[in-house]
Amino acid sequence: MKVCILGSTGFLGRRLTKSLIGAEGVSIRQDDWKTKFSDYDIIINLIGKAHDHQGIASEKDYYDSNYTIPKRVFHEFLKSSAKVFIHISSIAAVEEYSTDKMLSEESECNPQSFYGMSKHKAEVWLMSQTLPDNKKVFILRPPMIHGPEDKGNLAILFKFVSRGIPYPLMAFDNKRTFLSIDNFCFFIERICSNYRILESGIYHISDDEAISTKEIIKMIQDVTGTNSRNLCIPRGLVKFLAKCGDLFGLPLNSKRLMKLTNTLLVSNRKIKSAINVECLPDSGLAGLRKTIDSFYFTEKSRF
Repeated sequence: MKVCILGSTGFLGRRLTKSLIGAEGVSIRQDDWKTKFSDYDIIINLIGKAHDHQGIASEKDYYDSNYTIPKRVFHEFLKSSAKVFIHISSIAAVEEYSTDKMLSEESECNPQSFYGMSKHKAEVWLMSQTLPDNKKVFILRPPMIHGPEDKGNLAILFKFVSRGIPYPLMAFDNKRTFLSIDNFCFFIERICSNYRILESGIYHISDDEAISTKEIIKMIQDVTGTNSRNLCIPRGLVKFLAKCGDLFGLPLNSKRLMKLTNTLLVSNRKIKSAINVECLPDSGLAGLRKTIDSFYFTEKSRF
């Protein structure tokens, strides 16, 4: 089984290319990328725009990466002899910031940002296409994926807490579902191995357990030996400060506050049943500990 990975130089692509047997990276910047698809059985599209820590990305930037490119890739997939197209979408296509309900594949979609809306639009378009009998398409919706070399919100939170800065959001109680990079690679490997028995469609991939931000803070403090006091600032004041961050480009803004403090729960029941898996390689806490340990050792190696 030969696997083509688009976006192989990114955080997910580097790890997946190493862990998945028969996987090779192909860049759509190469002139001959369209002719290469027939060399592979499976095409995995990891290309997409997510992080915008500097706040400079436009709506067009998101739609170009998350909607236009998947359409181009899918058209070439149809022309090729490849059998499977795996498109990595996001749980943000359904919900991004908060929900009291467990999100399943049947949940109503409520994307709220250019990122989520562009991901959702690509899903709708892909699901509307007619497939030949010998081809399948799997759209995967992960929540936030973390692991070594991650530069997202978890890495930012680690830097904040590991420097001994008192955590100001202890007034908030929440639970969020994440996905460790090891569990992500496990899902992809199992899907590639079992694609013949899977039905085309949308699948949620996630860790089994949800974790609170307070648990993450405690783990970072334990790993780094940081003994800072955490602050229980009133919620109203924190939300006001986050709105100030929206105006002045501060690290704490409304979107980041919601991702740190709101509850977002994802069900992986459908995919686990489809690939006949009961337990993932890592529990939510074990995967998180690996990531935080990697942040800590990377930080130590710089000194």
